Amino acid sequence: MRIAIVGATGNIGARTAAAVERAGHEAVRISRSLGVDLINGDGLDAALTGVDAVVDAMSHEATDRDAAVAYFGTATRNLLAAEEQAGVRHHVLLSIVGIDRVEGNAHYAGKREQEHLVSEGPVPWTIVPFTQFHDFGATVASWTEQDGVAPIPPLLVQPIAPADVADILAEIAMGPPQGRHRDVAGPETQDLVDMARRTNDARGHAVKLVPTWSSLLGPEMAGDALLPGENARIAPTTFDAWLVDPQ
Repeated sequence: MRIAIVGATGNIGARTAAAVERAGHEAVRISRSLGVDLINGDGLDAALTGVDAVVDAMSHEATDRDAAVAYFGTATRNLLAAEEQAGVRHHVLLSIVGIDRVEGNAHYAGKREQEHLVSEGPVPWTIVPFTQFHDFGATVASWTEQDGVAPIPPLLVQPIAPADVADILAEIAMGPPQGRHRDVAGPETQDLVDMARRTNDARGHAVKLVPTWSSLLGPEMAGDALLPGENARIAPTTFDAWLVDPQ
């Protein structure tokens, strides 16, 4: 198969492209840095020539809700239109568990727009909701760190290894469209503050963590808001194992 990976230079996209190639298929890497722009469409038609399936692992940082919705919406519309023209038979969207339960998050609003466009679009699809990644704790702390201090919300999460995410996305892209896939999560629940502390310790990064809901992520994400639903698919890699070998 010829499988295109959107966001192929990113954390998940690069791993997914590698997983596709390990399985003996051709990975077509799509990103702005590689000359394909989803917002204005430059290079998109050429990149999708002969492609059987597309994995959308694009990412975009936005704190403004309208800006996030506009970006993800424009990029997804252009991508789906180009896929339809190229005869792509399967669109796989990397999504996030719990986005329908959290209203105030700008990134989640953009992901909901993606899900809507894909599910109503012209290309057969699979939407795969994943829980937060194992590096999420340290990432959140890095967003807020100032002068060696980082406010961080005490979220309850069930994190998954990025390598497991990539393997599952590649596996699904090789198969038939499934519609909405069941939630996918790691094997254990974790406290985000503890995850950030342990990850930073492992990396040799000294930062004082201050648990608070007065940070970037608010109490609408507390409790089980970010946890997988019943019958979730459980990936194998534990947080402890990832800390030892963060692949």
